[in-house]
Amino acid sequence: MAPRIGGVRLVHDGWARYLVAEVMQEDGTRLTREMEDHGRAVAVLPYDPERRVATLISQFRAPVLYSGGPPSHIEVPAGLLDEGASEDEARREALEETGLRLGALDFVASAWSMPGISTERMDLFLAAYGEADRTGSGGGLAAEGEAVAVHEIPLPELAAMGRRGTITDMKSLTLLFALQLRRPDLFEATR
Repeated sequence: MAPRIGGVRLVHDGWARYLVAEVMQEDGTRLTREMEDHGRAVAVLPYDPERRVATLISQFRAPVLYSGGPPSHIEVPAGLLDEGASEDEARREALEETGLRLGALDFVASAWSMPGISTERMDLFLAAYGEADRTGSGGGLAAEGEAVAVHEIPLPELAAMGRRGTITDMKSLTLLFALQLRRPDLFEATR
């Protein structure tokens, strides 16, 4: 018999939910596992193929600061999946955080972000945009305590940041590498 969840106990219900699950192992032993019940999320890397730039954001991240990192770091627009389709939610997050109105999305993957501790499964997208798609300044939602800085970064510079290890956000690295694999022409030296 495969392992199964025997029961779950809620220990905190706030912005995130924390659970303790009783796991029944194949051999009949029982153990507990703590879980952060985050749910579904989306992330998108907007890029302009004409100007060869990508738009990323930075904002305060308490866990990163607590773990010895900087108060904020460069990352792609992302957020929790509320009630709509993941494509619609990715577009909404991009508009709120970057001021870009995205059209067609290129699906990359639906991946577990931290399968050892979290239920979060993130749908990852790439999205081409043009200068006419900028409809605002972005910055996030003040009501949610977001103070988002928007960064338009040349793609060759973004690739160099990935190689140097200065992009420290996993979803952003995944999407950068996906864009490099799918559109290597955007990273070639211009003539």
